[in-house]
Amino acid sequence: MSDFEIHTLGCGSARPSLRHQPSSTVVKHRGNLFMVDCGEGAQLGFMRQRLSFSRLRHIFLTHLHGDHVFGLPGLIGTLALNGSGGGVTIHTFADGERQLRAIFDYFCRDTPFEINFNVIKPEDAVILETKSLTVRTVKLKHRVPAVGFVFEEKIGERHINPSMCERYEVPKSWMRRLKGGEDYIMEDGTVIPNNILTFDPTPPKSYAHISDTVYLPALAEKIKGVDLLFHETTYLNQHLAMAAPRGHSTAAQAAMVARDAGAGRLLTGHYSSRYDDDSLFLKEASEIFPNVVLNREGLVTPIS
Repeated sequence: MSDFEIHTLGCGSARPSLRHQPSSTVVKHRGNLFMVDCGEGAQLGFMRQRLSFSRLRHIFLTHLHGDHVFGLPGLIGTLALNGSGGGVTIHTFADGERQLRAIFDYFCRDTPFEINFNVIKPEDAVILETKSLTVRTVKLKHRVPAVGFVFEEKIGERHINPSMCERYEVPKSWMRRLKGGEDYIMEDGTVIPNNILTFDPTPPKSYAHISDTVYLPALAEKIKGVDLLFHETTYLNQHLAMAAPRGHSTAAQAAMVARDAGAGRLLTGHYSSRYDDDSLFLKEASEIFPNVVLNREGLVTPIS
């Protein structure tokens, strides 16, 4: 099981469909859960994937359209009924805090935990740092203010080389210092370089979530080298003329961003309900960028 993976709860767009749920994704990192957008029924998708409500502490909203936020009252109500402790922080724009507070004050007034808000802006900025992750926003272009979110692991500790530590009789009390990069100093003053006693840290991984935006060629530089890119693929190129006026992208345009960013893989999604065959998104994107994952509800995508 990966310690960094993406759970798709919903990958449909605004118009309801029997084939897809509205937008909602959960980023799972070292057991902690971060939700990006919360379309209707997100709490049911949460349960279907056997995710732990008690592990959810942060919810990130890309923008304030209903298909990305209407699931929040239900989710908060479910968290309350489950007796979830601690608190939840919702990262959204000032308008989002104002509207959601009014909804929660009426429908979720008895929640046994604190609902906090981190007001963000439609800009490129770091908005959250944990011990192991940095989350930043990238400005998008939609019909309303919108951002994408980039989750980036911090560089971890070095790994102990057991055989070399045994050879130089390094005491256990030194292990933490070795992981932090210190050289080992023997009792006689001899210095054993750290790179002899340890291995390099595991390369940090990253995930970019880009939803609801027109094609932005400059975006590629802002997410350069990301391991997994979710980029909305609302339309196929046959409806290219509809994409920009409605604030969306095609599968081909998403693939161009992935290609130009040097991404590891592209995850499709936010499908328009006008299409009956999702494989067409895979086909169109793959002609430009080879490493495409066709998204669907219930999909778990490891980041490697």
